[in-house]
Order: sequence, then structure tokens, then C-alpha cells
Amino acid sequence: MADATRELTVVVGLARSGIGAARLLNHLGHAVLVIESQSSPALETKASELRQAGIDVQLGVPLHGDAFAALGPTTATVVVSPGIRWDHPTLVELRNSGVSTKGEMELAFQASGDVPWIGITGTNGKTTVTHLVSHLLQHAGLDAPMGGNVGFSGAELVLERLERGDPQPNWLVMELSSYQIESAPQVAPRVGIWTTLTPDHLERHGTIEAYRAIKHSLLERSTSPILNADDADLRAHAAGLQRAIWVTAGSREDLPPTIQPSLWIEAGQVWQAPQPGETGPGKLLMAADCLAMPGAHNRQNMLLAAAAGLEAGLSGAQMEQAFRSFTGVPHRLELIREQQGISFYNDSKATNYDAAEVALHALDGPLVVLAGGESKQGNPNSWLAALQQKAAAVVLYGAAQAEFDQLLSQAGFSGVVHCCDNLAEAVPLADQLARSHRCLAVLLSPACASFDQYNDFEARGDHFRELVMSL
Repeated sequence: MADATRELTVVVGLARSGIGAARLLNHLGHAVLVIESQSSPALETKASELRQAGIDVQLGVPLHGDAFAALGPTTATVVVSPGIRWDHPTLVELRNSGVSTKGEMELAFQASGDVPWIGITGTNGKTTVTHLVSHLLQHAGLDAPMGGNVGFSGAELVLERLERGDPQPNWLVMELSSYQIESAPQVAPRVGIWTTLTPDHLERHGTIEAYRAIKHSLLERSTSPILNADDADLRAHAAGLQRAIWVTAGSREDLPPTIQPSLWIEAGQVWQAPQPGETGPGKLLMAADCLAMPGAHNRQNMLLAAAAGLEAGLSGAQMEQAFRSFTGVPHRLELIREQQGISFYNDSKATNYDAAEVALHALDGPLVVLAGGESKQGNPNSWLAALQQKAAAVVLYGAAQAEFDQLLSQAGFSGVVHCCDNLAEAVPLADQLARSHRCLAVLLSPACASFDQYNDFEARGDHFRELVMSL
């Protein structure tokens, strides 16, 4: 049991971020207790490993005021995993009673000291931009690991350096979800990037206004906020961020006069606006085709990453070389294989309608599209229109199959629709349909969360890859 005479830090949740937070706090000399509402053999294994490191763990403890009251007056801080609602009544009660309550990401930010952060958020595109930024900086010889909502948790990244006694990195490149941002109001990146904004996670945040305000707060706290001028919602709310560095994958002429981009594409080249003391129309930075990933949205991602690279002191030549060596992001329009003229793409990261629509526009049709999983709130109309335009067949699977079948029927989808229980049935069927309909590609782009059948979108994408490679 934790030492009752010392002030206690309670970590809520025994998922990856909670374990990372507990280990980091323990390394920093805090008395730590981890509470987890569930109990299972797998959780008991994780708990045993933490106990061996001197960290107290209690399983089967619900997040309730009584649990904290039983700890006595020693609880000084509560650290919350992003999967737990920030407006949970017990957390609200703790904050109102003066207990310091923070998310795991804020703990990582405070423990990282003077290391500058590049924080990347947005509804779609943030994972690709996070990979691109880290790749750019590492390719230029800078130490810039990535984590947060992708790969390692923030606490794990910081702890790894502290435990090994290694020098701190030049930069930390962090993907930040709305869940992580709302529980980390002290996180203030040196560079903040906002990729896109479309309705998502409304089952947790309630309204798009609340969701937007969470993302906006991170950019307000960033020294250099970088925004995508091609996103309709960000353009519409441009007045709220006066210091923004805007980029566009199109021409400057297509933007409202209130937005003067720092980077844009013209005549097949990326241009940079004149810097203070410079004259003229700007300067050529690099070729616009140096990133091989398909789709106009990936040009936007490239420019957002390039703007961050400039903030970190990189040259256009350095970045062009790095972009040319970038092989892509797992689970995001990832080309798995080409077989007898049919390409198989893993876009498991497309967990909502808007992300799935982007994938459809990025590829040439006709396609066979696999969609399904645990459905989310949102407007499916543009996604359905894109399916009508690009898909010869749609294979539906998982919990959303009946709902999606009805949506396609109501939209008058003219292609073939099949329903399956799972991906193991869906992938061979998609392969057959692609051959019979002479399609160019099979695309897994679920437009759904994965939690009906998988732990996360990575597990779903990995399973898809295995199934495709075994065809």
C-alpha cells in the first residue's frame, strides 16, 4: 500500500498512458497509486509488473468520490488517462475541492522541462503530419521523437530519456487528441499545428462548438500556430487566431483577403512568402511533388509539416530531400500490395465519415471499399456521394453493417453491397469483387471506430494486412 504519511498522486486508468504516467511519477519520487475500475487476468499482470516497481495498484475500484475519501486527506494530485471523460462528476468534484487534476499529457509536458514541443491536432490528418514532422527533423539530424496520441505516450517518451540518462531531445513531436488537450490546459507548444476541423467525438464533447474550442485552446497557447487554409471550418473562424501561420495546397488567389498564406503551391512549386526585410513575391522553397503519398490532402499535410520545419530552422532543400525519402504512414492510405493489377490499401485510421471521404477522393476508381465497425455521430452525405462516384462495390462488416446498408440504400447507391460479420470474411470477398468488376483497388476505409471487434485502429489495420498478404 502507498505510504499514508506522504502526499499521494493517484493515476486513474491502467491503459498505456496510465502505466506511463505511473512509472514517470515513480521515477520522479512521487508516492503513486493506480486505480482501475475493471479487473481481469490481463490487468492483474500489468498491476503485478507495476507493484514490482514499487507502485501500488488497486483493481476493481470505480471512479467515485468514496474511493478518494477512503484514501484520506493525502491525495495531492490526480492524473487521468485520455479515455476517461474530463467532465466525469468525480473529477469535477475533485477539482472543485482543490485537488490538482490533470491529464497524462500535462504531466509529460511539465516533466519534459525546457524541451520545445511541436503539438499537432485536428480531426483528420494529424497522424500523417506528426510522422512527417518527426521525419523532417530527424532527417536533418535533429533528435525529435514523436508520441502522444500515436506510438509512445507522452509520459513514456519523457521517462525513457530520464531512465537511460540520455540527453534530452531537440524537440518533442506530439500528436494531441481533443481528449488529451482538454485535460492539459498548461500544455503550450513552441509550434502548434491544426490540420482540419469536422464534427467528431460529439458523443463526448456534445457540440462542434465545444470540440472546436478545445482544439483552438491549444493553438492559442502555441508560440507559432500553423493552420490549414484549405479547411473550410478553419477559414471560417480565421479571425479567432490573429497570429496564425497559414498554408494552402492551392493558389493564394483562392483565399479570402483576410488570410495571407506563408506557404502555397504555384506552377508545381512550393513558395514561401517574403520574410521581414525581404521584397518580391516570395521565394521558391521546393518541388510540390516531392511527397509521393496520393491525394490533395497529403499536399496540405506536407505544407503543414514544412511550415513546422521552417520554424525549426530547416531549409527547403533539406525538407525536399526528406519528403522524397518518406515511405508513408501505417494505416493511412498504406499500400499493402499489388496483385494482378489490383492495389490493396489499408486506411484503418479513417475512423469517421470525413476521413473515409478523403481516402476515396485520393484514389482513382473503380474501387471495392470495406467499411464498418462501431459507428460515430456525423453527417454521412458527402461520404455517400464519394462512394457513388468511386466505388463499384462496398463490403460492410461489423456492428455498423446494418446501419450502413440502410444509408447506402436510402442514398440510392448504384453499386453492389455485401454484408459480412468480420474482416476475415470481407477481405476474400472484396478480392473476388475487385476481379469481377475490374476494379483498380481494394480500400479498407472503415468510417467507424474499431472497438466493436478490435482494441484500436492499429489492430484492425494489422489484421487487414495479414488477410491481404495471405490471399
